[in-house]
Amino acid sequence: MIDPETRYNQMLAELRQRDFRLTPQRLALLRLIASSDRHPSAAQLYEQIRPQFPTMSLATVYKTLAMLCEMGEALEIPLPGDSHYDGNDPHPHPHLVCTRCHTIMDGSAPLDGSAIQRMAEESGFAIMRAQLTLYGLCPACRKAEAQ
Repeated sequence: MIDPETRYNQMLAELRQRDFRLTPQRLALLRLIASSDRHPSAAQLYEQIRPQFPTMSLATVYKTLAMLCEMGEALEIPLPGDSHYDGNDPHPHPHLVCTRCHTIMDGSAPLDGSAIQRMAEESGFAIMRAQLTLYGLCPACRKAEAQ
């Protein structure tokens, strides 16, 4: 996990460079995303920030997340029913998703850049972002299944 304060300052610098408005709500959301060691959904982020900003809408959270993803400052992990987001480490890396409890974990093995490049060359695709999501059972669900 990247140091939350460092990550917050990186996102803040990128927003300033692009002249985005730095509202108190947006700054609080950036801080929350930067400090998350999990992969929260927009609704989960909204529930965490709502006590501090009761008039803030869920749409504001979605718009901010979409903006961060577009800038490469957050990584969207699309799941059936709802997307989750990685703002602490937005660089392409594998995610492991439990099909039973929906836990999301970061994979520690880096993506193979040469395989991605080879795929781009063979397909003629201009690959802009690589993302790998692996589905299975987490250790806790495997243990429960074995019992």
